[in-house]
Amino acid sequence: MTNRIVLIGNYPLDHQESMRRFATMLLEGFTAKGIQTELWNPLVVTAFFCKNSTSSIGKWLGYIDKWLIFPLILKWRVLLNRNDSKRIKYHICDHSNAPYLKSLPKTNTVITCHDVLAIRGAFGFKDAFCPASKTGKILQQWILKNLSKAHALAAVSHFTLSQLKALSNLNETPKYWTVIHNAFNANFQPASILESQPILKKFNLENKPYILHVGSALKRKNRSLLVHMLKALGAGWEGIIVFAGKPIDHKLKLEIKALNFEHRVVSIVKPNHKELLALYTNTKAFIFPSLSEGFGWPLIEAQACGAPVIASNLEPMPEVSNNTALHVAPEDANGFAEAFGKLKDKEFKLKLVNAGFKNSERFSVDIMIDAYINLHQLTNTN
Repeated sequence: MTNRIVLIGNYPLDHQESMRRFATMLLEGFTAKGIQTELWNPLVVTAFFCKNSTSSIGKWLGYIDKWLIFPLILKWRVLLNRNDSKRIKYHICDHSNAPYLKSLPKTNTVITCHDVLAIRGAFGFKDAFCPASKTGKILQQWILKNLSKAHALAAVSHFTLSQLKALSNLNETPKYWTVIHNAFNANFQPASILESQPILKKFNLENKPYILHVGSALKRKNRSLLVHMLKALGAGWEGIIVFAGKPIDHKLKLEIKALNFEHRVVSIVKPNHKELLALYTNTKAFIFPSLSEGFGWPLIEAQACGAPVIASNLEPMPEVSNNTALHVAPEDANGFAEAFGKLKDKEFKLKLVNAGFKNSERFSVDIMIDAYINLHQLTNTN
């Protein structure tokens, strides 16, 4: 039986919000199962006067904190716990911290691999849509070298696991490598009318039909597809696009202006959770045309809120939706418009929404935590 789990989190100045939430999920989930759990984050030492690690000096000082100082701290803490080593398990929450594997007991450590997009980008794979700098290429190659040697690993999708195996030149899956799908990192459910109305009014969306995209402005998120989808819909639909998340970038603004759609696009920057629930619940369709993902949280968030989903047909989107969404080639704006047209059939739309609700049940925190506990226990018995 696993009695204690030490989670290895992310460097605070990197501000990796999704990874912070994932680590918190594990911390709370393991604790709720009666397992003594603690979270160790890399300490901010040399970069104490920096607000983040994105500036030039912040990045390099952050590297010192993460890759020189913290591995020494890990080794010292493991040494201090040597008398209790048989019952302690370690869990690296983010694959980008794979170099820490060298500082932890190999057979007592599990690592979660969320995606290999940055690694593939560093190796020149254009379909990752993650170009790397010279420093980034070196860093990602180092991460892969360590990740490939992991004794126990959980990938968040079968697609991510297959990509990692290919990068690692493995023909067979190592004994303790498996797939554990992500869980919801917050409570996602339909917002009531009373909850939705003031939020829709705040964003001037009352009684306005809209399609929704949630995410960043990264190229791989393929936001421009929604604009061209709107063009393909033509006079048959007079609704608007809502981009929730990061601000609209300059290039997309130019596309919107060229099509004379300024009055039909709304940008909601960093909506809070209640606002996000209202946006998901009241959209005519959630559009997720990503070109590259490791998992794709927004897809299941939308389904859990009762939104019909039209998503890219590239993996892992069909895996995550379990084919309960409509899937279209991400470059096919006309195809997305045609899929949206199918939602006019109320019976068809209801079936799609109900299938989405059912699919979202697969991603409960309990299911994910039990799978991780099982993986830790398997490595205990061998």
